[in-house]
Amino acid sequence: MTSSLLGQEKKVEKQENNDGIEITNDLSEIDSIPVYKKKYGLRVGLDIAKPILSAVKDNYDGFEIVGDYRIKKNLYVAAEIGYAKQMTRRDTYAFTSKGQHISVGVNWNTFKNWLEMDNEIYVGARYGFSLFDQTLDNYKIYQQGTTINGIPQVYFETKENTIPKTYKDQTAQWFSLLFGLKVETLKNLFLGAYVQFNFLLDKNEIEDFEILNIPGFNKLYSSGTGIGFGYAISYRIPLYKK
Repeated sequence: MTSSLLGQEKKVEKQENNDGIEITNDLSEIDSIPVYKKKYGLRVGLDIAKPILSAVKDNYDGFEIVGDYRIKKNLYVAAEIGYAKQMTRRDTYAFTSKGQHISVGVNWNTFKNWLEMDNEIYVGARYGFSLFDQTLDNYKIYQQGTTINGIPQVYFETKENTIPKTYKDQTAQWFSLLFGLKVETLKNLFLGAYVQFNFLLDKNEIEDFEILNIPGFNKLYSSGTGIGFGYAISYRIPLYKK
C-alpha cells in the first residue's frame, strides 16, 4: 500500500498480529538507503622517494612514474616506468648500473571502504623488464707470491685496474609481489606507500663480472631475489561512476 505524506510518496506495509491488531511498517527508509558509486578513471603520479634519494645520496639518480586504471570495483591494472643509475663502491671493486625499466600488472584492493571512501590496502603482481648498461669502473687484483717448500710467500703489491669496462644493452626480466596502501587525502589526490619483493626470471650473462644491480629490480642477491619500496603521490582523472 502507498500513501502520501507532505507531498512525498511513502511506502508502507500493513499486517495484523495474533491479537488482530493492525501494524503498519514504514518501508520508505529501507528503499531510500543511498548507493555510493565508485569513480573510474586514470590515476597517474610520481614515486617521490626516488627524487629524494637522488638529492641526498651522491651514488644514486632516478625517477619513476606510476599509474593505474580501475576496471572493477576492487581490481586495477597498474604500471610503472622509470630510470635509475646506481653507483656501488666496495673495497675491491666499483661498478655503475644505469638504464630504463618498466613493469605492468594488477592490484587487488582488500580494504572495505565506508560510504564514499576510496582508500586501498592492496596486493599486487607485476612483470618487470629492464634495458641497462653496467660499467665496471675499477677493480683490484691481489697477487700471491710463489710457493717455496710448500709455503706461500708474501703477496705482491695489489694491482688495480682503473680503466672502465662497459657492458652495454643488458636485459633482465622478473616477477614481483607488492603490498601497499593508498589514501585519498584530498578529492582525487592520493598518497601511497608500497614494498615489493622481486624474483628474477632471466638476465644476460656477461664475462669477467656478474650483474649485481638491475634498474627497477635493485640489488640482486645470490638467491635471485631483490626488494624495493616507494612512496607515491598521484592524481585520479575521473571519467565516470558506476
